[in-house]
Amino acid sequence: MRVVGKWAMAFAISTVIACGGDSGGDAGGAASFRADRPSFDSARAFRDLMTQVDFGPRVPGTDGHAAQLAWMAEELGALADTVILDAFSHTTLQGEELALTNVLARFGGLGEERGRPVLLLAHWDTRPRSDQSRRAEDKATPLPGANDGASGVAILMELARMFAEKAPPTRVDLLFVDGEDYGPTTADMFLGARNYAETRSAGDAPIFAILLDMVGDQDPRFPIEGYSSQYAPQVAQRIWSIAGDLGYGRYFPIEVGQRVNDDHVSLNEAGVPTVDIIDFDYGPQNSLWHTIDDTPENTSAATLRIVGEVVAEVVYRSG
Repeated sequence: MRVVGKWAMAFAISTVIACGGDSGGDAGGAASFRADRPSFDSARAFRDLMTQVDFGPRVPGTDGHAAQLAWMAEELGALADTVILDAFSHTTLQGEELALTNVLARFGGLGEERGRPVLLLAHWDTRPRSDQSRRAEDKATPLPGANDGASGVAILMELARMFAEKAPPTRVDLLFVDGEDYGPTTADMFLGARNYAETRSAGDAPIFAILLDMVGDQDPRFPIEGYSSQYAPQVAQRIWSIAGDLGYGRYFPIEVGQRVNDDHVSLNEAGVPTVDIIDFDYGPQNSLWHTIDDTPENTSAATLRIVGEVVAEVVYRSG
């Protein structure tokens, strides 16, 4: 993902506050309202994060990339109603041929008429270079991707187990997109999201979507990302209000933050209102982003739980 500046348009903050968002609460506080759903197992989610990092860099064309794809297909195959491996290719500006795969796991809603899905997505690939590392000799090292890649996938995998245990009241699609972070420029990034936006069938158009990216920081703070405020204000209002209901308002402040070029931009441009839950301040002054220090010890199971609980609540209240 790339930051492209501040978003100045006013967000309807007063509306969000009136609908229940707050600025207090803590990670251990009891929820003031919780839908009937399974609990989010943060320890298991964190194990999934570590499993991904143990595969090695998940750069397209590497052994780690192949291992992660096989792992996701096996795990999701035992949980979802349907799993689709959507293979596609991309030629970079440098002439490299990338073999990529989006993974779509579908969970049906209750009743005969399941309708359009809610879409939850995260990228599963990692960047081929740690270009923000301080030492020049580290910049060419592939990114470990504990936060930038594995954290979002870990939450989606745990949500998949929750959906398998208790069916959500609405249809849910989990989308694991490939080729988000290849680069070095945005011409060769966000490839899986673009492919999904261009090839999905009209009947499968999501009601709305939530993107999870960089959601494992030890010191989490998720302001409303700028493009999300612009294109999907009602979805953002709903998410941040529910975060407040759960006692997580201090982690989801009701303020508009930076605009970030990320996978959600392609979906919003395709008419799918999509919110990016992202903490683009990883480490002091964002010092861990795109560095060799994006490792599990700099992430937190507690943060995975905070985000996982909020997203699960959004889904289970959707009936």
